[in-house]
Amino acid sequence: MSKSAREFDIVVYGATGYTGRLVAEHFVREYGSAADAPKWAMAGRDPGKLERVRDEIGAPSSTPLIVADAEDTASLDAMCERTSVVLSTVGPYQLYGDALVAACVKAGTDYADLCGEPAWMHEQIALHHEAAKKTGARICFSSGFDSIPFDLGVLMLQKEGKTQNGSPAPRVKGRVRAMQGTFSGGTAASLGATMKAAAKKPSLIKILNDPFALTPGFEGPDQPNGLIPHYEDELGKWAAPFIMASINTKNVHRTNYLRGHPYGKDFRYDEMMLTSPGEAGKAASDAVTKMLKNPFGAKPPKPGEGPSAEERENGHYDLVFVGEWPDGKRMHYAVKGRYDPGYGSTSRMLGETGMALLECDEPGGVGTPGSFLGEALVERLRDHAALTFQLEKG
Repeated sequence: MSKSAREFDIVVYGATGYTGRLVAEHFVREYGSAADAPKWAMAGRDPGKLERVRDEIGAPSSTPLIVADAEDTASLDAMCERTSVVLSTVGPYQLYGDALVAACVKAGTDYADLCGEPAWMHEQIALHHEAAKKTGARICFSSGFDSIPFDLGVLMLQKEGKTQNGSPAPRVKGRVRAMQGTFSGGTAASLGATMKAAAKKPSLIKILNDPFALTPGFEGPDQPNGLIPHYEDELGKWAAPFIMASINTKNVHRTNYLRGHPYGKDFRYDEMMLTSPGEAGKAASDAVTKMLKNPFGAKPPKPGEGPSAEERENGHYDLVFVGEWPDGKRMHYAVKGRYDPGYGSTSRMLGETGMALLECDEPGGVGTPGSFLGEALVERLRDHAALTFQLEKG
């Protein structure tokens, strides 16, 4: 059945989980029962919980509920055949995502998730990219804070660079100027699953460390690793390692790769966090470096846990992308988001990725938000997710 003729536009899979519930709330809040609202449904393994969440978030009682379970392949196949897009919040994806991705590829159904697990993504590209091209399924990983603001921030900087300087910037620095938010149990579980997998299979460590792990057949120039704290004269602050750089940089390189290298085959990119100037900034940078060895502390949050509504509301982030050209030209492009980055903002980004996929006419395959959706997603995030994208200065 063609996507346009299917029963649903979008299914939120994992709607009873912490983040899935927030994604469902986004559709209720942003689109309600408007005439042009998407035909969407909530899916999960427990029908009773689905009913309770539907009522608690104020969704209409007529909102369809679908029972589907990661352990029941037939239920996933049936769900995917009914919808144009599946949005999955059921992670860790390396534990629970294999059958759903395969079902989407088989049905030609678009898929987006919040995956920050590069070894699993590397595996899925090898397994499904060619098949997805044939069925038309667009498999879009990392459609939340990792890695949409970074992926699209680089894309928009390079657009401005070509317009104003005549060429893309061969060197871009992604810098987190400010961020207020907390981790959830899902994030902790994904990192824990990745570390356990690497311990059992040491060959995964090479994939985790390789900035070109998601660009099979292509390896660009040596990349700055972003792991050593240093003072950045231009920005006037100390820079420290950023915990999400490992996944974001891989996705930025995959977008460049899938789009035919519009940033150039010599493109170099890294991400770091900015701290204060002076000795206080150096101390903060050193502290961040130590913290990354155990980011969740002695008692990591459990799956299903996350920031409170107040914490999500008061969260925010401010990113700057610095483009550098060999002749000394520089350009700054900012991406800012209201709400807690990992959950309040991420849930909105995943929802709008689903909406943008409904309007996308790119060929199928295993891609990224930047490669499939680009500026169309930027506009949706501006209009519906409280993100801003803006050139700051030359």
